[in-house]
Amino acid sequence: MREVFIGSAALASGGLTRGRLRWNYRAIFPDVYVPKLVVPSLEQRTAGAWLWSGRSGVITGRAAAAMHGALWVSAATPIEMIWRCGRPPPGIVIRNERIDADEIMRINGILVTTPERTAFDLARHLPRDLAIQHLDSLARATGVTTAVALMLAEKYPRARGIPQGRLALALMDAGAQSPKETWLRLVLIDGGFPALRTQILVTDGTNEAFLDMGYDEPMVAFDYDGEQHQTNRRRYVHDIGRAELVDGEGWIDIHVVAEHSRRFILHRAHAAFARRGWKPPKLH
Repeated sequence: MREVFIGSAALASGGLTRGRLRWNYRAIFPDVYVPKLVVPSLEQRTAGAWLWSGRSGVITGRAAAAMHGALWVSAATPIEMIWRCGRPPPGIVIRNERIDADEIMRINGILVTTPERTAFDLARHLPRDLAIQHLDSLARATGVTTAVALMLAEKYPRARGIPQGRLALALMDAGAQSPKETWLRLVLIDGGFPALRTQILVTDGTNEAFLDMGYDEPMVAFDYDGEQHQTNRRRYVHDIGRAELVDGEGWIDIHVVAEHSRRFILHRAHAAFARRGWKPPKLH
């Protein structure tokens, strides 16, 4: 009984008594149980939500993205399902929407939206920045593209959230390797800068490095440095050599950390563009 299970089915089969069920297990959804001492993972909650639906719901949204291998999905995120139900329990979001059979697949036996339908749903139902964060991770995990996901917007022109979905999908980028890289890219785009290229290879013919994002012609790049860049001594030493390589190849590489404000980042970007003789956009 280590897995998620339906309590009434376990009682009916004789595998559990009511006493054992009450004392050793707890419900995460109506009639869906896990061991009492277990903190349910996202995978367990997803399986539990699907069992609660009578194995009829189709997992979508962030839970579906995680099933496809996307990272950065919280274990506490609501489980979204395409199904018909008037009053889902807390922790489950039901979306009564059209879906065709070719937009559904099985992962570990559970019905889940395909990567393109998952992207379509993420883009329409989440706030823009959060949607793009998860879209970037989904694209990195599956290779799903904006063009393929947007085909569903043509298929379902009256679906909820199409305008915002188009905007989010247009900004999806599989090159983002963390939510903070997505955030930094959006700061620059919202600040009036054009779209950036991600994961730019810099090499001197022997050594190589990848820049998080940047612009090829003015050779201005941006890297988001997480905590490991300051606390990991080996990474710190590596970054010194990396910086020399990038600088030697003619790049202006702007490093951003958590303490940097949006305005400070844009100010540095403007200054770098000006050094290259480019006219930057007006500061927003």
